[in-house]
Amino acid sequence: MCGFTGYLGQGAWGVSEQASRTLARMADTIISRGPDDFGIWQDEVAGIGLAHRRLSIVDLSSAGHQPMFSASGRYVIAFNGEIYNHLDIRAELERSSAAASWRGHSDTETLLAGFDAWGIRKTLEQAVGMFAFAVWDRQSNTLTLARDRLGEKPLYYGWMNGVFLFGSELKALKAHPVWKGEVDRGALSLYMRHNYIPTPYSIYKGISKLRPGCLLTVSLAQREPAIAAYWSGAKVAVEGVANIFTGSAHQAVNDLEVLLKDAVRQQMMADVPLGAFLSGGVDSSTVVALMQAQSSRPVQTFTIGFNEEGYNEAVHAKAVAKHLGTDHTELYVTAEQALAVIPRLPSLYDEPFSDSSQIPTFLVSQLARQHVTVALSGDAGDELFCGYNRYQMTANLWRKLAAVPRPMRRMAAMMLTSVAPQSWDRFAARLAALAPSTARFANVGDKLHKGADVLSCQSSDALYLGLVSHWHDPASIVIGGHEPPTLLNGDLPDLEGLDDVQRMMVLDMLNYLPDDILTKVDRAAMGVSLETRVPFLDHRVAEFAWTLPQSMKLHHGQAKWALRQVLYRYVPKEMIERPKMGFGVPIGDWLRGPLREWAENLLSEERLNSDGFFNSSIVRAKWNEHLGGKRNWQYQLWDVLMFQAWLDEERRLTLL
Repeated sequence: MCGFTGYLGQGAWGVSEQASRTLARMADTIISRGPDDFGIWQDEVAGIGLAHRRLSIVDLSSAGHQPMFSASGRYVIAFNGEIYNHLDIRAELERSSAAASWRGHSDTETLLAGFDAWGIRKTLEQAVGMFAFAVWDRQSNTLTLARDRLGEKPLYYGWMNGVFLFGSELKALKAHPVWKGEVDRGALSLYMRHNYIPTPYSIYKGISKLRPGCLLTVSLAQREPAIAAYWSGAKVAVEGVANIFTGSAHQAVNDLEVLLKDAVRQQMMADVPLGAFLSGGVDSSTVVALMQAQSSRPVQTFTIGFNEEGYNEAVHAKAVAKHLGTDHTELYVTAEQALAVIPRLPSLYDEPFSDSSQIPTFLVSQLARQHVTVALSGDAGDELFCGYNRYQMTANLWRKLAAVPRPMRRMAAMMLTSVAPQSWDRFAARLAALAPSTARFANVGDKLHKGADVLSCQSSDALYLGLVSHWHDPASIVIGGHEPPTLLNGDLPDLEGLDDVQRMMVLDMLNYLPDDILTKVDRAAMGVSLETRVPFLDHRVAEFAWTLPQSMKLHHGQAKWALRQVLYRYVPKEMIERPKMGFGVPIGDWLRGPLREWAENLLSEERLNSDGFFNSSIVRAKWNEHLGGKRNWQYQLWDVLMFQAWLDEERRLTLL
C-alpha cells in the first residue's frame, strides 16, 4: 500500500530543481500512506513528473522502489495497491518468454512486465487486486491513470490552470503551486444528501475522482481525458442475474467457500505482520475463520468496544475469537478518546465526509497498527449478499405503499413523526422481550422517522434514494446549490432484468461501497500507515455472488444466507444470530453533551451567514430541535459540522 502523485504540463517546470522540490512537497503531504520510502521521476521535455511514497508490504528490498521502469524502458509507473495473483501472471509471462529475468519479486514489476508484453488494459483484465496507478508511456507521451474494479484505492485528477494534477489524495494536488481550489456547490449539495461526495465529483470545481474499473488517458496533445471501463459492476450484475446459478444450494455454498478461501489465501500474502478486524458479525467472522483455517499460527484480530449501550459489539467479537483461537486484542474506548479523533477528521478525509463511523474505524485502525502492518476486513458482504435491512424493508414497503393513495401515505408520515424517536425506541424495547431475536432492530425510532420522510415516493427507485438520503432537498439548504446527475439520480445505469432489491444492491455496490465504506476505511487506515484488504472484493467473488439466486441471499427473511452457511462450518450459529448492529458512536448524545460547545461555535448564525454556504435558519431550527430532544437530527447536523470543520482546515492551510 502506497501513495502517489504527479503532474503533467509544459511551461510549469522552471528549473529541474524547482520541479523536484514541487514533486517532493506533493508527496510529503501523503507520507502516512508510505513512510518507508520516497522517490520521484521527471522528464521536463515531456512535461511529466511522478512522485511516490512507499509502505513496504511485498519485496521490502530496494528492488521495489518507485517510480519504477519496465524492463523495456517504455513505461514508468507510480503504483498504489496489491496484485494478489502477480505470481500467476509472472508464470504466464515466463511461459511466453516475455520476461527473461526479474530484478525483484514485487507485484509492481510484474505489472510492468505485463504492460510490455500485453499492453495496459489486457494486463489489468488478468490482474486480481486493489490498485490505483499512474503510468507514463515514453513512446507515445501518454499518461494513463487506472483504478481497481470496485474502488478500494482512491484516485483524483483534473486540470488546474493549465496543469494536469493527479494523486491518491486531494492534499497532494493542493500542494502544487498552481492550485486554486474553489468549492463546487453542486458537489456540496450531493454531500448533504449522501454524507459523502459521489464519484466522479469532488468538493473542488475541476477536480474529479476516477470511477472504479476505469482507465483514463491524457496527453499534452490530447488534453481532454479519455475514460474507458475495463470492468463494469452494473454489467456484471445484469449478466449474473441473466445467467443464474443452477446448481443445488449445497453446491453453491461449496463453490462460495472455495472462492472465498482462495481470496483470503491470496490476500494473506505479505512480508510484514498481518491481522484482521473482527466485529463478531457475519462478514468479519467469515474472513477471520477462513484466515485461521489456512494459518499455522493464531491470526491476530482486533476490535474496539464502547460502554454505551447499543454501540458495543466487542463482547461478540471476543466470543468468536475465542472459538476460532485467534490472538485477539480489544480496546474499550472512552468517549474522551473517541472525541479526540474529531479534530483529525478534516485532514484525514481531505474533503467533507460525515459517516460518523469514521471515528471507530480510525480507532480500530490505530489499535491494529500497533501490532500489524496489514489488516483484512469484512467490508462488502452486505452489498454482495443482501445484508442491509433496508433492502428487505424497502421492497416490502414499496409493495404495500404502491397500493395506498399518496395522500393517505402523507398522513401516515405525519403520525409517525409526531412521536419522538426516543419514545419509539422505548416502545420497541418493551416489545423486544416478546419478539424472536431475528425480529429485533436497533434505533427503531430513527428508522421510523427516516421511513416517514419517503412515504410519498412514486417509485421503488425514489423510495431507495429517499432512504439513503440525509437531507432530502439539499438545494434548499446549500446557498446556490444544485444536484448534478449521479448513478442514483439522473444517470442511472442500465439495470434491465434486476428486481427492486437487486437494483438497490448494485447501486450500493457502485456508490455507497466505494464512496462511503471504502473511502472511510482507506483514509482512516492510511492515516496510521495501515494497509487494509477486502477479500469480498476479489472480483471473482463479486461475479459469482451476482449469479446466486436471490433465494440464496435473502432466504425466508434471513439476509446473507449463503454466506452464513459458509461461516457456520467454522463458527456455531448461535454465536452469530443476533440483530444487525452498525459500527457507530452516539453522536446524537454527544452533540447534546461534550460536543455541544464545539458544535454551537460551528453552527452559530453569525458563522453560517459569514461563510455563505448554508441557509442558517434551516440549520439553526434543526439544531434547536435536536438540543430540545424533539427530533434526533444527528446525521443532518453531522453533515453540516463536518463541512464546517473541513472549511476551518482549508482556511488554516491557506494561511500557512
